[in-house]
Amino acid sequence: MADKITSIDIRILKLLSRNARLTYKELAEILGTTRQRISRRMDRLERNGVIKKYTVIPDYDALGYIHVILGITVKPTVNIDEIIHILVEDENVKVVQRALGTHNLVIHVVGPKDMKELEKMIAEVTRKIPEIDKLDITFITDTVKFEVL
Repeated sequence: MADKITSIDIRILKLLSRNARLTYKELAEILGTTRQRISRRMDRLERNGVIKKYTVIPDYDALGYIHVILGITVKPTVNIDEIIHILVEDENVKVVQRALGTHNLVIHVVGPKDMKELEKMIAEVTRKIPEIDKLDITFITDTVKFEVL
């Protein structure tokens, strides 16, 4: 059984979602506690899978890429777990999310700005998904805000 998440855990997560480079010392100062207490809480959050990954959010445009989201609805007979297993191995696929609602899957792809090359890449990714019922493509032009809590 996972440990109970406390209000200080939530505050730590909110601070890290704004700036994941904060040190334990800085977190302790902001939260009015000790670095050792922050260290123990961080170890527990990581061990229990509450914190899955530390990462950056790049500016794809500045890097010369396009960020595209594919909303995919597959027919009910399709095994989504098998599709997910295949998609996570694709180097062009950056995020795979199981979803409820309009789509079964939401996939984030980063590709070249050249539209013909991007079209080929999207075709390669979607070819791996059997029995697509609906495909929506959204081009992300700017990430204005990205917070997890």
